[in-house]
Amino acid sequence: MISVTMTINGNVVGPIDVDESVKMIDFLHEYQGLTGTKFGCGIGVCHACSIIVDDADGGSHTERTCINGVGNFNGKKLRTIEGHAKRNLMGQITALSPVQQTFVDHFSFQCGWCTSGFVNESTVLVEQLAKQPVEKDQVENVIENALKKHICRCSGYRKYYVGLRDLVLSQPGLVK
Repeated sequence: MISVTMTINGNVVGPIDVDESVKMIDFLHEYQGLTGTKFGCGIGVCHACSIIVDDADGGSHTERTCINGVGNFNGKKLRTIEGHAKRNLMGQITALSPVQQTFVDHFSFQCGWCTSGFVNESTVLVEQLAKQPVEKDQVENVIENALKKHICRCSGYRKYYVGLRDLVLSQPGLVK
């Protein structure tokens, strides 16, 4: 058994005692009731299970939860798909995040299994671009590099890429 404490979507969780063999995706689903993060391949290839880890230096990155034990996230600040939309005091969604909204507007997903991974990776990219904008002619390359490891078995990726490109090009300060 290990004792873990972390912050998930702004809420402090723990300390909770769990078996050290518990994968983070199982911890999210079974211990926290957060089922938006999807189990895809189980070997860390498809990235459907990716969540955001907010770093102490103000940056962020994604980590796969199907291949990482819950202990790897001890003491960290995390965001899952459930933490993106704005909510009112009663917990009701009042607005999607800009990334979520652009994917809805572009009909980017079909079955939705991979969507949480794409939303999290795209959110990290948008946050990085807000700090370090890129040249307009580099936007498509930057998106390709950010999303290339994510696997979608339905839509062929194009709508995710186009939606993210349109968002990046329309948001002030993301491109130079």
